[in-house]
Amino acid sequence: MSTECSKVLVVDDERPVLLTLEALLQRRGFAVQTAATAAAGFAILHRWQPDLVLLDLGLPDADGIEVLRQVRAEMPSVQVLILTANDSLSNAIQSIKLGAFHFVSKPYAPEELLSLMGRALDQRRLEREAAVLRKESARLVQRLAEVEDRSTPVFQSRSMRQLEDLVNRVAPTDANVLLLGESGVGKEVMATRIHARSRRSGAPMVRLNCAAFPANMIESELFGYVKGAFTGAVADFPGMIAESNGGTLFLDEVAEMPPELQTRFLRVLQEREYRPLGSTRTVKADFRLLAATNRPVAEAMRNGTLRQDLYYRLNTFQVEIPPLRDRSEDIPALVHRFVAQFSARHGLPVPCVHPEAMGRLRTYSWPGNIRELQNAIEYAVVLAEADGIGLRQLPSDLHVAPALRCALEQTQTESGFNLDSRERQAILQALVETGGNKTRAAEALGIQRPTLYAKLRRYGLNGKTFQGGG
Repeated sequence: MSTECSKVLVVDDERPVLLTLEALLQRRGFAVQTAATAAAGFAILHRWQPDLVLLDLGLPDADGIEVLRQVRAEMPSVQVLILTANDSLSNAIQSIKLGAFHFVSKPYAPEELLSLMGRALDQRRLEREAAVLRKESARLVQRLAEVEDRSTPVFQSRSMRQLEDLVNRVAPTDANVLLLGESGVGKEVMATRIHARSRRSGAPMVRLNCAAFPANMIESELFGYVKGAFTGAVADFPGMIAESNGGTLFLDEVAEMPPELQTRFLRVLQEREYRPLGSTRTVKADFRLLAATNRPVAEAMRNGTLRQDLYYRLNTFQVEIPPLRDRSEDIPALVHRFVAQFSARHGLPVPCVHPEAMGRLRTYSWPGNIRELQNAIEYAVVLAEADGIGLRQLPSDLHVAPALRCALEQTQTESGFNLDSRERQAILQALVETGGNKTRAAEALGIQRPTLYAKLRRYGLNGKTFQGGG
């Protein structure tokens, strides 16, 4: 439990209790404010906005249950722990139903109270992270709508033209589609295009990245919940299946979904109905499913991260997007699109791209695929000179000559643990990381520059082309 910056308000009419709790909590790193009445407590609550309230039910100026009800109504993100000498079960149940995290009877053990406080603050943190993730997802969707229509294809390669033909055939149907490919190849963009060309295009496309949420939160995000389903569920939440009703549900990184949840989701796909958490009501599920993973599916099924039965249900149609390094003929059109896009975003003139820069962009291996290309072009657009984008405006990774990178990759795949091969690999790695700059590489290796030159000659590397010099 991290107590750093956690603010706790203690509301109790017994002064010894206030003083004891204030001293205890301050020693444990909490920021503490105290109040002896409900009125004073509400004044602090509105002004200070604490993370957690320790609330006594027996207050002189108000009923504690009503105070709890008002706190949860006005500030639902604030966690509340009930402190009372009245240990009746009915009060405990009523408090928890109204949204209290837990109920502690006086006299309480300090370590028990601190443990419950830690759990309550952890719950608040998870809820805030979920809210941030939902807000970020909405922001990204809005950003996608604001930039130019990225669903328009920019393809010259034969492999992508064939893929485009398959997408044109599959998109108008309601068939499930599993999108495969390395990270950054554009699986979500392809999913957006499929939805845009489907009969459900007028309804929402709801996105859930299974790798972005903690395992214990994916179920509630997906299925939704009713008020009181668990501690902290202070209002109904429809969930993403409900939000995608009539439209498309896109599950990114589906192999990261917990296996037990995969079983439940498989039943949704089979029966087209489900129950939100804490509900006894069955809800119809009407959505088209698109899913994506960057994991090799055979390996994911073999190690149990992706259930075979779910895979076969997802895999009505499989769309595998090739990595950018295998379709370099697509790069010039992508570069020109991203140059125009980022120039408009940053309010800059559209620069030309020099032939030598375009040549390097085409020969680079792009381990991060289109996402890495986008980042590189944004970097270059911001640094562009009046005469355009040359080699100097490209990120340092792209300054390394292909021959040098190839030599490093070859060295890394060689077997054996002899000292010479390890030294050669270390030298190549240093040169790659410094963009071929020998002075900086020598400094990184802790050797003199003449020593580096001698080792380059020894390992037959002195004939390699190093961009960046030095």
